[in-house]
Amino acid sequence: MNIKCKIIQNSIALVTINEPKTYNSLSFKNLSDLIKVFKKLDKDKNTKVIILEGAGKGFSAGHNLKEVKSLKIKNKYQKLFNLCSKLMMQIVEGKKPVIAKVHGAAFAAGCQLVASCDLAYSTKDALFATPGVNIGLFCSTPMVAVSRKIQRKPMMKMLLTGEPIKANYAKELGLINDCFHKSKLNNEVLKLAKKIASKSNLTIKIGKQAFYKQLEMPLSKAYAYTSKMMTLNMMAMDAQEGISAFLQKRKPVWKNR
Repeated sequence: MNIKCKIIQNSIALVTINEPKTYNSLSFKNLSDLIKVFKKLDKDKNTKVIILEGAGKGFSAGHNLKEVKSLKIKNKYQKLFNLCSKLMMQIVEGKKPVIAKVHGAAFAAGCQLVASCDLAYSTKDALFATPGVNIGLFCSTPMVAVSRKIQRKPMMKMLLTGEPIKANYAKELGLINDCFHKSKLNNEVLKLAKKIASKSNLTIKIGKQAFYKQLEMPLSKAYAYTSKMMTLNMMAMDAQEGISAFLQKRKPVWKNR
């Protein structure tokens, strides 16, 4: 299987793009399979957090250029890029937090995939790039996700030069949360996933959806919308349980309702 999925630590799903021969390219098949896996995990009540990684030497080099070159027809190109966008939207609009665990290179649509995840952590030697300009194909769809994580000037430099940036600079720009020595990355990501998984599923779902939605709103509308969401959240059993547990100095017992 090119896309592997296994449950670890009871409630954490590990999704692996398992096509190292193509540097985990985002081909038609891999994109379709990833969408199916994320949709399935989104519906799974037992899954609380998703970790996304790549097998082999790196995370993902982006689209499979051999496949791209062979398409030749306009509607096939459109279908491919629409499918890629669908995957990114599935991750952003999904109910479960997704953590990108990156090593090696995350280039083009691979960099887009990292930026689309809710959180991202990498090895210290990881590289990130939007190098489409080097082959005459501007990274237009990757820039949608990446430009929503980093500022305009660094983004334009990445797009116009195609040059990769190192993990420590990617952290400084806000593309990733942090970077670690490769021997520590897995444990650090797992520790974070377990911490998130210990929270209320319902609260995380409400919060994630509200976070992305309010970002696109004017300030007054954002406050009006999030006030409604906090009210909705406050009416949930888990909010009542969480407040009671805090006041009683005990651990909350989540019902996810």
